[in-house]
Amino acid sequence: MHTAQDPYDAVAYPSFPYPDTHPDRLAAMAILHGLSPVPVERCRVLEIACNEGANLIPMAYAIPGSEFVGFDLARLPVERGQERIRELGLKNAWIFAGDLLDAGKELGQFDYIIAHGLYAWVPAAVRERLMAVCGELLTANGVAFVSYNALPGGHLRRMTRDMMLYGVKDIEDPQQRVPVALGFLHLVVEARPEGDAYRLLIEEQLKKMEKLGPEVTYHDEMTDAYHPVHFFEFVEHARKHGLQYLSEAVLPPPTDPCYRSEVRQALKNAAGDDILKQEQMLDFLRARMYRETLVCRAERVVRRDFPAEHFRRLLLASQAASAPGETSGAKIFTLPGGIRMESNHPGAIALLEALEAVWPRALSYEEIEPRLEGTGLALDGEGATLLMRLAVTKMIELHAWRAPVAQGVSERPRASAIGREEARTRAHATTLLHGKMGLDDPVVRSFLKLLDGTRDRTALLEAMKAEFPAMAVEELEKGIEPSLGIFHRAGMLEA
Repeated sequence: MHTAQDPYDAVAYPSFPYPDTHPDRLAAMAILHGLSPVPVERCRVLEIACNEGANLIPMAYAIPGSEFVGFDLARLPVERGQERIRELGLKNAWIFAGDLLDAGKELGQFDYIIAHGLYAWVPAAVRERLMAVCGELLTANGVAFVSYNALPGGHLRRMTRDMMLYGVKDIEDPQQRVPVALGFLHLVVEARPEGDAYRLLIEEQLKKMEKLGPEVTYHDEMTDAYHPVHFFEFVEHARKHGLQYLSEAVLPPPTDPCYRSEVRQALKNAAGDDILKQEQMLDFLRARMYRETLVCRAERVVRRDFPAEHFRRLLLASQAASAPGETSGAKIFTLPGGIRMESNHPGAIALLEALEAVWPRALSYEEIEPRLEGTGLALDGEGATLLMRLAVTKMIELHAWRAPVAQGVSERPRASAIGREEARTRAHATTLLHGKMGLDDPVVRSFLKLLDGTRDRTALLEAMKAEFPAMAVEELEKGIEPSLGIFHRAGMLEA
């Protein structure tokens, strides 16, 4: 073990929940592709480079029947995570300071392994050990998540990185390096004419870095090791350790070139039925910069035709809100981000309305099926195609686990202990759906802290009056039900 201060001790990396890494997401993608992963309710999860556990600890809280292990080279984040585990009284979570190069079979076997933000940012020996650990510790039906900077898009990030590093080559103070580096990029941008292609490329990278913040830029863009790889290189590396490509953590968006018939035909002409070659060629079309790749054991049979029986093994959920359509018999469904879909398909309408009625809970197809009688929607080949289209457009979510969320707002509502604990110390709280809810409003933050299951509406109002004596009582009272509704839909309230 080295004695020099770890850069993540010197500059703390922001730690958040990452929904794409949740075992529910990994299991759902595995089921969709024909695998039989270990149920999320009783699994073992390992997170490599877990930081302070802001991703792992909420998982452990929401899934008490599973075991969660994490380690990180940086000592200070680990100590913060260990303190949180003690405060929450979690018996199924363990975080320790450790070096990946020393990790081995003493940790046991894991059904889900997470390595987020590591592979492309470490030296070759560490990358090799990461893949070896996945090969050694993954159970027979396990799934590993590995994110990395990808090529060819990674060349653009490397170009701006090279400029930034040159701009700060004589600056050692970590607090000064990022602002000086970004200032140098702004100089490059301002030296180019409006609309210039070179200027637009750098401007895009600048916007991303400034949105993410200086700590993320310091570690993601200015770290000593920086090794983006092509998809085919990553797959070859995984294959050396008895692993194979399963899928990405999320389905490609509707705008992806993979859904265009002429592109699919061109890929087939060039690569035949070789999915891996097709996927690499698609990355050249996408100018892909980043991947969140799932791998599994090489001996598992992976299906990519998504038959109906796979959907029967999944749970469905939808955040979409319905409204009357512009044509007779049609409905418009709108997601929180503003994505809209209008449909006059009776089966699709019945399905989405059934899911809308129970959100944030998820339902099996069998639970929805009675609502679909007479609509023409059956879970056959055509029905599976429809479900896949709804999943691609994010009108439905695919799950393998029922989050412990409340069915509704009870007389004495209780928010998760994780959410209430984070409301005391952070500007966001992690939901039971493993999402992130902003708490910039001090009134909202204080209200969340009060939802411990002991207070009815009257007691909540009295507590808020004591907390905010300058606010009008009518205003506080008027905000209680809408706020509870928002917390419920966010998945913050416990069953």
